[in-house]
Amino acid sequence: MAMQLPSIQDSLPSHKDLFYDGQWHAPSNKQDRETYSPGTGKVIDRIADAGVEDVDRAVQAARRAFESWRSTPAQQRAACMRRAADLMRKHAKELALLDALNTGNPVAEMLNDANMAAASLDYFAGLTPMLRGETIPQSTSGFHYTIREPLGVVARIIAFNHPVLFAGGKMAAPLAAGNTVIIKPPDQAPISCLRLAEILSDVFPPGVLSILPGSAECGRALSTHPMVSKVTLIGSVATGKAIQRAAADTLKPTLFELGGKNALLAFPDADIDKLVDGVARGMNFTWAGQSCGSTSRVFLHESHHDEVLDRVCQFVKTNYAPGVPTDMSTTMGPVISKAAQDRVLSYIASAVDEGATLVLGGKVPAASPVTDGGYFVEPTIFANVRPDMRIAREEIFGPVMAVFKWRDEDELIRQVNDTPYGLTAAIYTRSLATAHRTAARVEAGFVWVNQVGRHFLGVPFGGVKESGGGREECLDELLSFTQIKSVNLSLS
Repeated sequence: MAMQLPSIQDSLPSHKDLFYDGQWHAPSNKQDRETYSPGTGKVIDRIADAGVEDVDRAVQAARRAFESWRSTPAQQRAACMRRAADLMRKHAKELALLDALNTGNPVAEMLNDANMAAASLDYFAGLTPMLRGETIPQSTSGFHYTIREPLGVVARIIAFNHPVLFAGGKMAAPLAAGNTVIIKPPDQAPISCLRLAEILSDVFPPGVLSILPGSAECGRALSTHPMVSKVTLIGSVATGKAIQRAAADTLKPTLFELGGKNALLAFPDADIDKLVDGVARGMNFTWAGQSCGSTSRVFLHESHHDEVLDRVCQFVKTNYAPGVPTDMSTTMGPVISKAAQDRVLSYIASAVDEGATLVLGGKVPAASPVTDGGYFVEPTIFANVRPDMRIAREEIFGPVMAVFKWRDEDELIRQVNDTPYGLTAAIYTRSLATAHRTAARVEAGFVWVNQVGRHFLGVPFGGVKESGGGREECLDELLSFTQIKSVNLSLS
């Protein structure tokens, strides 16, 4: 029996304003913005747009709440987080439906996001006993110890591709550590975050959790506010650099997960069946390639290049077809906006002009009842790609895969690392020696071997170079939202 989803109308949030200090507030500037469904190109609703004054009010409320939340016993904070996790699981279908409507990602896939966010809340709730210091004996006349203290108000600016996953999951570590959290939903897809605020409105004390929909002005105000103690971003490199500059005047720490131009390296001894599956799935065609971790550069050894490329094209044609995002049978969604669609098509045109071979897709799907009005791009694969081409060097954030043929391992590694990005990489080989050697040589923060795409709670995730700084989904993330205080006692 097919899973029954709630209706869109019943799932939509009843509040469209700003949530802070435990209440809903109209924006002080009376500004709002339209938000769209990329599957149809139609307006869903108008959403409040937080300005500088709203940010200040929310930060002030969060700072007041911090004074009591930081002193709340860790077990009580953890209990609040577990209640939030239970509510996210209870409302997973409606949250998934709203994300499908507002992001274009297929609802069947988005069902995982609310449950993964809930798992993150449970995980960090369980880590609260790790918020401990050390004793440092040095002599009979003195004694030293350390205390881990929360930072204060944390701003988390999240991306449009997985709003519920990022809003629900990324509040977990700072809340567990005793911080208060302000979440700025993505400009393009704020609807599910507003519904999440409604669902969690009475879980935490007023001011502990705030949801501030807004545009770039809101993000700048959070990044520069002197009472925001840390700002984090999941987003583009350009946005990360802008936030880093904005945060510099107050010397606030940052945590970034930014873009990627990730490589999949296939060695001659790779299991071909696993490789074909990994190449196709690693591109994340399901959400139109809109994932920082997508393995969009595929390096196939000359011994299997033609066979694997042919089989990957057949796999993609069979398994990924653009369709209505809110339909449970849909396997591929649109890109987020008309501007994104135009950008992706411009990359495809540049690849053709520069001499790459288009072997699959490359255009907007033919008009049909399921794609009419939406911002769809066919799953696209290029072969005979050179390292100097734009599609080889720039993050497209769309359903475009670049395939390379290689024969020399040293030259392979040079090409793989010849990029300012360094988020993920995937290695396919039957040899443990090859896997270890290659994992050590690739410049990436997270490496898969004979698999792609999976995250594991407890395993640090993050990038190197311009793909970000800091690690998430692990104990290191929890500790990064604390600071160490040293206490020195004289016993003489």
